[in-house]
Amino acid sequence: MDGISNMIITMKNAAMVSKPSVTVPFSKLKYAIAQCLKEQGFIANVSKKTEKNNISVLEIELAYANGETKIHDVKRMSKQSRRMYTGVKELRPVKNGHGITVLSTPKGILSDKQARKEMVGGEVLFTMW
Repeated sequence: MDGISNMIITMKNAAMVSKPSVTVPFSKLKYAIAQCLKEQGFIANVSKKTEKNNISVLEIELAYANGETKIHDVKRMSKQSRRMYTGVKELRPVKNGHGITVLSTPKGILSDKQARKEMVGGEVLFTMW
C-alpha cells in the first residue's frame, strides 16, 4: 500500500475513535507532510523515535479542540497509478477555507495557502478537512 495513504488514513481512523497519538513508519516525506499538518493545526506534535530493532517511526499527536477532532475526513488525490498536478492558478480553498490541500512542490511540501503565497504549483498529494 502507498505509505502516504497509510499515514493519513491511520490519522483519520485514530481521530474518529479519539486516540491521542499514532505511530507510522518513518520516511523523510512523511515527516515533511506531518510538519506541514502541524503548521496548519491538524496535528499537535510530531517526533521521530527509534523502536527496538533500530526501526525509526513517527509518533504523531493528534490535535483536538473542545474534545472535537480537527481531522474529519481526508481524500488522497495523487496515487501511484495516477499522478495529479496543478498550477498555482488552479488551487482553490477546501471546504470554504476550513480544510487544506497538501502539495509536493519544488519548494518542498506545502499547503495550498503556502503554495499560493510562494506562487508555485506541484503534485496534489491529498486534501484534509
